[in-house]
Amino acid sequence: MAKHHLHSLTPLGAKEPVMVEVAGTKITEMVDIALASIAARYGHEVDCQNALAKMIGAPAPDVGKISGSGRPGGDVAAFWTGPDQWFVQAPFGEYEEIAALCAAEFGPSASVVELTDGWCRFALAGPDMRRVLSLLCAIDIRGLAPGDASRTVIEHVGCFVLCTAPDEVHILGPRSSAGSLHHALIAAAKSAPY
Repeated sequence: MAKHHLHSLTPLGAKEPVMVEVAGTKITEMVDIALASIAARYGHEVDCQNALAKMIGAPAPDVGKISGSGRPGGDVAAFWTGPDQWFVQAPFGEYEEIAALCAAEFGPSASVVELTDGWCRFALAGPDMRRVLSLLCAIDIRGLAPGDASRTVIEHVGCFVLCTAPDEVHILGPRSSAGSLHHALIAAAKSAPY
């Protein structure tokens, strides 16, 4: 019988997360966050919001916001993705089965989809983070504050930008576009000290 020697790879195809520093801006591939989508079922919107509030320990996030810990690596958090829809995120080590946990918590009030391996996430941090971001997408850079979440397009790729600190954002995009997204982040970081 054949033995398989399988091991996981990051969205960029490496054995360990890739970290690049360009002109003082750090671009770090993040693979330690579990992710699931929650969509309230028709007629169960209030029950869904209540279950989400219980799960994250805070009210369900409003348009353009993160609620809960607000920062990956902390407790469970969620960010708004559409009317009565959210992404729930939590530390992968504790919440590897995040979709099953959400399904049990939400019951018939929501449809839950496991997203952890379908998305890539990059932390963009440094004193020029806002300048780099201004070269990548059309969001309100000046008004961006910790706890904000924006849906945008970067290099023709639909993404979410989560502000986790005054000088750090997390950018989520489809795993299939990880290489293109990473390249765009590096190119913008090289151009940012203008």
